[in-house]
Amino acid sequence: MSSPPSSSCAAPLSSSLRTQLFNPFPNRLISSARFYQHRSSKCEMSRRGFALKGGIVASGVSVMGSSLITEPAQGIERLKFKPDGYNFWTWRGHRIHYVVQGEGFPIVLIHGFGASAFHWRYNIPELAKKYKVYAIDLLGFGWSDKALIEYDAMVWRDQVVDFLKEIVKEPAVVVGNSLGGFTALVAAAGLPEQVVGVALLNSAGQFGNANSKSNESEETILQKLIVKPLKEIFQRIVLGFLFWQAKQPARIESVLKSVYINSSNVDEYLVQSIIRPAADPNAGEVYYRLMTRFMLNQSKYTLDGVLSELSCPLLLLWGDLDPWVGPAKANRIKEFYPKTSLVNLKAGHCPHDEVPELANKALLDWLSGLTLEASPQSL
Repeated sequence: MSSPPSSSCAAPLSSSLRTQLFNPFPNRLISSARFYQHRSSKCEMSRRGFALKGGIVASGVSVMGSSLITEPAQGIERLKFKPDGYNFWTWRGHRIHYVVQGEGFPIVLIHGFGASAFHWRYNIPELAKKYKVYAIDLLGFGWSDKALIEYDAMVWRDQVVDFLKEIVKEPAVVVGNSLGGFTALVAAAGLPEQVVGVALLNSAGQFGNANSKSNESEETILQKLIVKPLKEIFQRIVLGFLFWQAKQPARIESVLKSVYINSSNVDEYLVQSIIRPAADPNAGEVYYRLMTRFMLNQSKYTLDGVLSELSCPLLLLWGDLDPWVGPAKANRIKEFYPKTSLVNLKAGHCPHDEVPELANKALLDWLSGLTLEASPQSL
């Protein structure tokens, strides 16, 4: 990646370099997306950037102006934004942020890549009228610690499983959007005695390819001592700049508007809930580790593998107009897993925030059909 742009439009990376560095296998969690650069001179150039399929943050800057809505959606109660967060739990030496509201049977909400518990701002108050609602920030995101660890899908699975055991302490339904959806699935598969239902909103994850073969081979001395270190240095330069661009307010607004078909809920609240965590001193390093060690090593975790271990009812709340995760995946999940209910919504990647009234109603209708009994005692 080139250095930060000057007063003129910077030249884009070649598509071949991007593909080799960040997308070695197709149809995984990373896809290219168009982004734009804005200058006071109105210099605008279409170019290729990175959007995280299964997330809401991407690199680049934007032509969007500061036309953000600051008032909540009309007639819908919204979770109060607290710059310092709500509640914290210590897990493996790390501070984990979570929100809890309401009384009744527990519902645990898990956000997507780049988001936080505040992304459930329009769902928590409504669901809390009938249920005890928890919304957790995954490690490395939101108001949780930006731990310098080796990130893996199983880290978040373990975090959610331990949260259910130590904080929720009774049977619960887990709900996840995007990356949070896949996390909800693996947590439910790992704790079947406590998770009695799962709801996925445009979940991340891919089905396995039975014809694919491992192409791993032993590293040569040249690869180990020269090629690999040079590749890591170049990746750090590229991803460092991408992260700098990704946390710019205009860029965040642009990406959100690209995945919200109705962008009326792309407002200052939402943008700030993404910007603030990115200011953490460790955020850049976490971004690098996620992109190079987690996002590019997903082939060993497949939807069919996890669904094969699932036993509880499954709800799919799917934004059919999602440019990243289309309805074909929802249909395939339903075909693969017999205990699936599917509700299609005219929305993008984040239906819970784009059309919260519809998402809340669909989720509440599904929950009302489950046999849910809150335990008076801890498990």
